[in-house]
Amino acid sequence: MNSLKFKGIELGPIGTNAYLLWKEGRQDCVLIDAPPECKEEINSFLQEENLVLREMWLTHGHWDHMAGAESLNDKNIHVIGHEDDRVMFEQPEIMSTFAIPGLRMEPVKIDTWVAHGEELSFLDSEVEVRHCPGHCPGNIIFWFKNENVCFVGDVIFRESVGRYDLPGGDMDTLQHSILKHIYTLPDETVICPGHGPTTTVGYEKMHNPFVRP
Repeated sequence: MNSLKFKGIELGPIGTNAYLLWKEGRQDCVLIDAPPECKEEINSFLQEENLVLREMWLTHGHWDHMAGAESLNDKNIHVIGHEDDRVMFEQPEIMSTFAIPGLRMEPVKIDTWVAHGEELSFLDSEVEVRHCPGHCPGNIIFWFKNENVCFVGDVIFRESVGRYDLPGGDMDTLQHSILKHIYTLPDETVICPGHGPTTTVGYEKMHNPFVRP
């Protein structure tokens, strides 16, 4: 079986991590999150590696994770998200109170709304979707079971957690999501967050001051 490869690229005005995933020897590629003004750099990397973008998996509807999606999209790219963030995907102007002033945000058409516990298949990898609200209502994470890597959006960061003071956020809910859906993953699982460096489940259980197991 060809190994999973991924590339994290920090993009947009507040340094949002976008992740490109593919299998060695295969062209099909998935993008996790699409920050503003990401098109040029994403397309450049795809061309350099001879990859074809087939899917976009959006961890949540906040502007810094989805505002570049429509610039990349075409009829051949399948986009998924969680329905609890539908209003932000479809009416992004409601985020104008906490987005970068003057930022252009186009609505994003979600092709498939995914639910907690749903299993995705990407190039023979088993991927479990877990719904982790608290930062916002519809944050989802993508756990690649065999590869022990999890893409978490803004649920948890290295020694920190996502903001819970934005509309739809709640600290108690966020703590519950982390305890139930992230800290229950194997300790060696690599966490790829929406901002900042990677970490592991075991490290966060020991060192994250916001959520103690």
